[in-house]
Amino acid sequence: MKFGIQTYSLTKSFKDIKAVNHLDIGIEKNTIFGLVGPDGAGKTTTIRMLCSLISPDSGTARIGDFDIIKESEKIKNCIGYMPQKFSLYGDLTVLENLKFYSEIYQIPSKISKTKIDELLAFSNLTQHADKLASQLSGGMKQKLALSCNLIHTPQYLFLDEPTIGVDPVARRELWKILFSLRNQGVTIFVSTPYMDEAERCDEIGLMYNGSIIEKDTPANIINNFQQHILCIYSDDNYSARDLVKTLEYVDDAYLFGEELHVVVEDYRFSEKLKQDFKEYEIEISSIHEIKPSLEDVFVHTIKNKSDDGDI
Repeated sequence: MKFGIQTYSLTKSFKDIKAVNHLDIGIEKNTIFGLVGPDGAGKTTTIRMLCSLISPDSGTARIGDFDIIKESEKIKNCIGYMPQKFSLYGDLTVLENLKFYSEIYQIPSKISKTKIDELLAFSNLTQHADKLASQLSGGMKQKLALSCNLIHTPQYLFLDEPTIGVDPVARRELWKILFSLRNQGVTIFVSTPYMDEAERCDEIGLMYNGSIIEKDTPANIINNFQQHILCIYSDDNYSARDLVKTLEYVDDAYLFGEELHVVVEDYRFSEKLKQDFKEYEIEISSIHEIKPSLEDVFVHTIKNKSDDGDI
């Protein structure tokens, strides 16, 4: 299979920190691939290397038919890149920003007008065309930034945490646009720390300390999880967590909002947990098994890899 995006032992360090560690991934064309992980995992560095904005220390990658090192200029013509803080011009209107980027990409004027009208309609910004970019909401700014990146009709789109600081409604609208672009044949590489967004991707890579610790569809990653998650509500989740972490049959325990999630190999350990809580005089209101979320899988996988010294 020929991938749309392929990395070959891609590596980058900053002083003593290995931001990306021998990354080998293949991403199919016309899909949305999510690079998922916490701050400092290496997501931004990976995207910047793929966009030929920084050079790897070793390894390389291909975007379509082009090598990121040998053919960087050709790559820049076939990709759109939206960093976490995209440089919109606040003293220009929405329309003027789009015209400006059209000129940067040397789009012929006849084609440019049609393309701009399409993008304004596509991103629901037509009625805001004469509004200054500085006056837009966070969600509208992101949609304008995305439209500026689509002005030259890229085959590949790289988005670095595009919904950070954006309200839930705007996040949903932005993802609708991404689905539409995917259906039009655009290959999308998006980084996100949000697990609910990761579940919307066709395939994801869970990244931690510069390495991909698992890569598959979100559904497969969840379904392949072999452990059981017990959800516990107690009068003191902190004390309950500290207790269960000392129990030999418990693999992991962590707070999840108002819940305490306990990872065990067998759901029948719930009865033993009830006995241990009673012995240590910790009141629990309920304990039941739940289907693991992508976040449960990610947290537990990171812990296991760290304990084994693999990352």
